[in-house]
Amino acid sequence: MKQYVVILLCALFSFSTAVAQESKNKKETVTFYVQGMDCNNCVKKIEKNIAFEKGVTDLKCDLATHTAVVTYKPDKTSQTKLASAFKKIGMEATPVDGGAGCVIDPAKKSQ
Repeated sequence: MKQYVVILLCALFSFSTAVAQESKNKKETVTFYVQGMDCNNCVKKIEKNIAFEKGVTDLKCDLATHTAVVTYKPDKTSQTKLASAFKKIGMEATPVDGGAGCVIDPAKKSQ
């Protein structure tokens, strides 16, 4: 009987460790429309600063659409903190709904 209890406890511990590890490895991706990203130097500035924010695991900038796709660990950072990081380097970043697969430039929207 004692062996069954020990085996049960080991199995329970292994399961809880696996669940905790899975939540640690969870990543989210957000696309930001970045006002102020007008040239290659701006892209370099974003890559140099935002890529090293806590929790960021991947970053891709697209100058043509003025977007930055950021993959991050939600237990380390958030969309709000990332937007603040863009603000620190002098750029306004707004999360974009990626469902339609396109980005509308707010400056051109009023035309």
